Amino acid sequence: MKEYFPRLIDKIIVRRLATKGALLIEGPKWCGKTTTGRFHSRSELNLAREATLRTTRQLLEVDTDAALVGEPPLLIDEWQTLPTIWDAVRYAVDLRQAKGQFILTGSAVATREGAAQINHSGTGRFAWLTMRPMSLYESGESEGSMSLAALFDGSAPTFAKNKPLTLSDVAFLICRGGWPEAVKLGGTEALQHAFDYLDAVCSEDLTRSDGVRRQSDRVRRLLRSYARHQGAQVSLSTIRNDLIDNDSTMLDEETIRSYINALRKIFVVEDAPSWSPNLRSRTAVRSANTRYFIDPSIAAAALMAGPEKLVDDLPTMGLLFETMAIRDLRIYAEVNNGKLFHYRDKDGLECDAVIQLHDGRYGLVEIKLGGETAINSGAATLAKLEAKIDTQKMLEPAFRMVLTAVSDFAFRRNDGTFVVPISTLRD
Repeated sequence: MKEYFPRLIDKIIVRRLATKGALLIEGPKWCGKTTTGRFHSRSELNLAREATLRTTRQLLEVDTDAALVGEPPLLIDEWQTLPTIWDAVRYAVDLRQAKGQFILTGSAVATREGAAQINHSGTGRFAWLTMRPMSLYESGESEGSMSLAALFDGSAPTFAKNKPLTLSDVAFLICRGGWPEAVKLGGTEALQHAFDYLDAVCSEDLTRSDGVRRQSDRVRRLLRSYARHQGAQVSLSTIRNDLIDNDSTMLDEETIRSYINALRKIFVVEDAPSWSPNLRSRTAVRSANTRYFIDPSIAAAALMAGPEKLVDDLPTMGLLFETMAIRDLRIYAEVNNGKLFHYRDKDGLECDAVIQLHDGRYGLVEIKLGGETAINSGAATLAKLEAKIDTQKMLEPAFRMVLTAVSDFAFRRNDGTFVVPISTLRD
């Protein structure tokens, strides 16, 4: 096996293999699922190969044990191309009564027709993980001097020096994304990877997600609209209005919803759900999800924006930086048994990210490109939100953090808010 670049999800995989008979790793194509699956497995069944797929399909009809032969954990790559293997794995887990028997990987959920061939959900036998492109800590651009775990534990340093990124550096990292092959390439050659990914999604991948043939030009325009609304809770009607001026067909919202659902199935988009705390007031919390791509480079490619263009358009760069920060925060949160949410209420108070752990602890995060004015604004927003939370019914936030693109160091302000450059953050 080629040299393996460690991923933070490795820690989760080890934990879950110790508790479940089978593990499903899902995520966008090219994010490293197969490579990581191979690192943690001892044998492999690669269903992406036509000959292997054909032979396995035949074996499943006559001898399940023969189809799943191999030293555990057995990696089954692109399992969704043969949905009937799901029930076979579930049966084998029940029969063997042992943990860590199978690792399944897939870049798409099963189609409707494929799902109809699955008789059991796998609950209790399977663990589910979502793998994303690399965070800046995994790709080496973050030094990792500020740990999310330490912020939750109260042991984070009040000051940490940093080898700061420039605005041009950040723009390059947004456009390059966290794709392992792009990270390996480096330089301007790495920027092509996101455009190739976008082309693949528009031309073939979206059709494969559910078997419905879609116009590649329309998919491209939809992705461009989605890119324009990163970090927002825009309605389907808003996205529709972006499309209809250049579309001869009358599009309804249901059609647009089907496109977006198809993009979710192949892990191109990953929205942030709404966080609903206990509030002192009767302020209503807006429950709409906040729209994001799974990696900022997809948005940059959809907008035909290179690093230089982003630096010349700071409002757009700020939106795409938020997408990159959300990607990293999701990865770091999940290592710590946490999830990422977004907060917005009817009064317009908004918090870019709320990270909540399984034990109930949570942290509040505002995301800013940088600059004293923006940092002060972010800190003020976090203070307003904390003041609204009813700490008689739930815990106080473990930390408040303004996550920035450019800064010479990480530090704790006098008001208790941490100012953390993304190039210092890790799990």
